[in-house]
Amino acid sequence: MIITTTATLDGYAIKEYKGVVTGEAILGANIFRDFFAGIRDIVGGRSGAYEKSLREAREIALKELEEQARDLGANAVIGVDLDYETVGQEGSMLMVSASGTAVLV
Repeated sequence: MIITTTATLDGYAIKEYKGVVTGEAILGANIFRDFFAGIRDIVGGRSGAYEKSLREAREIALKELEEQARDLGANAVIGVDLDYETVGQEGSMLMVSASGTAVLV
């Protein structure tokens, strides 16, 4: 499955537009991860725990998007947009949403 943020695919002709597909992932932020991320923020550096959580959420959202596209008979998704948000009480959860257009090339 080809997944791209571009509106076209070089070298491919789009034969059919199958529709909009989406994927979402919401991950709870662990209290210990929050604690250690806070320490990291105080002393400087990157928060590996949060980066890992965001990476996992993005992979889940893209996997859902791909599954929806496959269910529609598509073999590519174009125009993919990724959004990152915090949700829940005091931003206690991380949400990644992905959307795009499923196509047959």
